[in-house]
Amino acid sequence: MVAKPYSASHIAAVSSHYTTMRLSGAVKERLVELLCEELDRLVPQMEQETLSQDPERKTLDDPKRSRLNYNRTRELMIDRIKGIESVGSAAVQAGIEHTEAHLAMLLRNASEAAERDRVATIKPRHLDRALLNMRKPDSDDEHDDVVVPEGGAQDFVASQSGGMLTPTSLLALARSVARMAVTKDALDELLDMYAEVFEDLEDDIRNHAQLGNNPVHFIESINSMRGMMTLGWMRSRLIKAAEHASGRGARSIELQDVVNITAHTSE
Repeated sequence: MVAKPYSASHIAAVSSHYTTMRLSGAVKERLVELLCEELDRLVPQMEQETLSQDPERKTLDDPKRSRLNYNRTRELMIDRIKGIESVGSAAVQAGIEHTEAHLAMLLRNASEAAERDRVATIKPRHLDRALLNMRKPDSDDEHDDVVVPEGGAQDFVASQSGGMLTPTSLLALARSVARMAVTKDALDELLDMYAEVFEDLEDDIRNHAQLGNNPVHFIESINSMRGMMTLGWMRSRLIKAAEHASGRGARSIELQDVVNITAHTSE
């Protein structure tokens, strides 16, 4: 039996999460075709990679990485529902994505705690620190992806060799400077912006330094300033993002606040 393609109305409903524009009927139908064509390309590739890892396997798997088990996650979710009778596949997928993101955040914070102790194994004390860093503020609002740092900005390392900003130290900086929590999406965007500033800075130095073909001395001369420059740069953006969040009545810095200040600030 040949599987039916997605319905145009279903594609329109899913598309509404990615654009605020309306889709014409022809565009909906074309999107159905394009997504099915992408599955034509993707599924044989996944099948080949799955069999290359386990020739005896009878079920298509994600060959890129291990994921939380679908059936086990569904059973765990069913155990926790009260007002409805079952859990649909979309809910299970959302639950897996959310839980894996939570796992990633736990491990990222715990790994940073272990690195500060200069050990290569995550111990219970490191996980305890991660939980403290991720503790949410007292609020009646539910913000599942809001994380709140504990401690100060001492995690920010500024030395003569340059600056290093970690997710944990950025969370601490946001709490101490902006007096707000920050969501994971906003955190990732700020760190990406931070990395781009360094890359642009080095490119600019290499392209414009008046030291012949070897601008090493010029690069080294500004390395000692990197810590101060990036800390001030990040403070400024956190404060502006917090002002934007406060202006719309929010209690945490979200992605839209970071995007807003990016659009109005020249790098």
